[in-house]
Amino acid sequence: MKSRLYTRTGDDGTTSLVGGTRAPKDCDRLEAYGTVDELNSWLGLLAASDTIAADRRELLRHIQNTLFDIGAALATEPDSAWQPAPLPIAEIEWIESAIDTIDSQLPPLRQFILPGGHPDAARANIARTVARRAERLIIRLNRTTPVEPAIMRYVNRLSDLLFALGREINVNTGHNEIFWQKSC
Repeated sequence: MKSRLYTRTGDDGTTSLVGGTRAPKDCDRLEAYGTVDELNSWLGLLAASDTIAADRRELLRHIQNTLFDIGAALATEPDSAWQPAPLPIAEIEWIESAIDTIDSQLPPLRQFILPGGHPDAARANIARTVARRAERLIIRLNRTTPVEPAIMRYVNRLSDLLFALGREINVNTGHNEIFWQKSC
């Protein structure tokens, strides 16, 4: 017999953490890893675009896998029998290298840029803002439940990468960047 996709165990507003404890679906831990999941979905949408070059699609898929690992770490209780492997520092170095590579090919940044231009550049900027929200929620979680410092560093760098990627998409598709014009 095929198992069901639904369990009905969350109908009371709780869910199971890795380790078995039930937690409210609106607690800091679930807000943090739920936002990481949302970010992963935005990256999936971006990677699905025909505009995204194969090497950038590979980069996004790599990040998606890392975000899945981060979500698992955030969903795991400290005293769980199963513990995820720590996020390797090499992942942070890898993302920093990707930022440097992309940024080195872009015109110097001398003004604030508004999200927009090509739709995929706008999507990269939506993902950037979701990454920033995930970072804030992870920091909040860390106040009560220790979070591996590498996770916070990685998510912080990821928002920078997504900013650079949005700029690169606009340049590669011939769309002008939209510069902020002070209105007051």
